[in-house]
Amino acid sequence: MSAPPEDAHAAALAHALLAADRGYPVIPLTRSKLPAIRSPHRGHPEVPPCRGECGRLGHGVHDASTDPLTIRRMFATAPWAIGYGLACGQPPHHLIGIDLDTKNGADGLTALRFLAEQHGFPIPPTVTVLTPSGGRHLWLTGPPSPPVPNSVGRLAPGIDIRGAGGYLVGPGSLTAHGRYALEPGSPQRPAPVPNALLTLLTAPPPSTHREPPEGVPPQPAAALVRFVRASPPGQRNARLFWAACRAYDSGLGQELTARLTEAARHTGLSAQEARATITSAARRRQEQRGRER
Repeated sequence: MSAPPEDAHAAALAHALLAADRGYPVIPLTRSKLPAIRSPHRGHPEVPPCRGECGRLGHGVHDASTDPLTIRRMFATAPWAIGYGLACGQPPHHLIGIDLDTKNGADGLTALRFLAEQHGFPIPPTVTVLTPSGGRHLWLTGPPSPPVPNSVGRLAPGIDIRGAGGYLVGPGSLTAHGRYALEPGSPQRPAPVPNALLTLLTAPPPSTHREPPEGVPPQPAAALVRFVRASPPGQRNARLFWAACRAYDSGLGQELTARLTEAARHTGLSAQEARATITSAARRRQEQRGRER
C-alpha cells in the first residue's frame, strides 16, 4: 500500500491517542475502513483462529489497545493508515454502536424513532458521529454482560449494530468517501443504553426457517398509524413517508392509505400533502419491484 500524506496519518494517530486517553481501545484503519495491519497468519490460518495470542500484530479488533506506546507501534507498522476504529464491547465503556444508515432508501433514524415509540424507550442525547454518506453513529455504553452481538438490519432496515467483536470508525478518520466528524453540540460522553433497547439488542435472532403467521405484517398497522399521529414539527413528512413505505413493504399500502392520511392530517399536514407523500412511497415500492425483476 502507498503511504498517505503525512499529515493525514499523523492526524489519525492524534485522534486515536485522544480516544485512547478517554478509555476507548483503538486500532488503525485503512481508507476503506478495514484494519490496517495484515494478519501474520495469512496463507496459513490458525485453527482455532489466533486472536493475538501469538504476540504479533495483525488480529484486527483483537489488537485494540488504550496504551499509547502500543498505538504508536501499530500506526508505525501501518503508515498507510488514515483512520482508526474504536473496539466495541470492551471495558471500561463496553461501547455499543447504533449505525443509522440513509442509503438505498433506508432511513435509520426514523426507524429507530419508531422502535423507541413502539417499545417505550427514550433515545438519549449521546455521542453522535456523522458519516460521509449522510448517516450517523450513536454511541451508547452497555453492561459487561450479556454481550451485544453485531447485526445488519436485524432491528429494522437502516439500523446496523456494532457490538462485541466489532468496531466503530472514530471521528476524525479519513476514508475513501470522506471524513467522519462529531455532530456539532454532541455530548462528550456516551449515554447508557436504555433497558428496553438492550433487550432488543440481546434477544435471540428470529429463526430463518420460521415464516410469519399469514396476514401478520412485519410492522403492525396500528403502530404505524400511531407513529405518524405522534409526529413532532419538522418530522411530519419524513414519518409519513417512512410509515407508508413500511405499509407497502408489508402489502398493506392500499389498506392503510386512508388511516395514514387521517393520521397525517391530525399532525397538521393537508390532505393533499399527505396523499402526495403516500404516492411517493407507493412509487418507490414499484421502482424497487422493477429492479428486483
